[in-house]
Amino acid sequence: MLQQALTHRSFSYENGGIATNERLEFLGDSVLGLLITEALFQRYPELDESKLSPLRSSVVSTRALATIARELELGQYLHIGKGEESTGGRDKNSLLADSLEALVGAIYIEHGYSVTATAVLRWCENALALATADGATLDGKTALQELAALYGLSTPEYEISESGPDHDKSFTAIALLSGERFAVGHGKSKREAEQVAAKQAFEELSLRFN
Repeated sequence: MLQQALTHRSFSYENGGIATNERLEFLGDSVLGLLITEALFQRYPELDESKLSPLRSSVVSTRALATIARELELGQYLHIGKGEESTGGRDKNSLLADSLEALVGAIYIEHGYSVTATAVLRWCENALALATADGATLDGKTALQELAALYGLSTPEYEISESGPDHDKSFTAIALLSGERFAVGHGKSKREAEQVAAKQAFEELSLRFN
């Protein structure tokens, strides 16, 4: 089953038509989509379908899956034809992504849902964090929390101060991560100030690690 999951059709054409990974890829694509959908559904009960759908698309995109395949070093184990070999097939996004889906399909057949879920969620953790930490689909505070977790920082905290008369107060929030002050935000409510500070901290943290 593993050999089949790693066998590209180009190799099959050159070696007597042995079984390829296309059927397993077909199955793995659906299994992967279900597992990521379930993970997002459980993690973000506050998000509706319009926001969950693009998150899922980002995690299971060809580019994201190819990145995971590279982390697993799948490329070196692929059975590909000479033509694909000569054109760098072992590092092509589409070929790597398809092989990862086929591998998911093979694990599902051999070991069932629970084992497959454990493997897939471990492999996709970074992709899930990056997808949800883009600052666009989630609010600023949630996005910053996801990004901080990805980089091993503490959960963000906020120092709040206020000024002005009771009928016209202004609030200032300072975002703190692992004891470091990252950004300052201002607003007419604590929540607004925290959101502004979180978005600015998100941008600063993204630049620091990229």
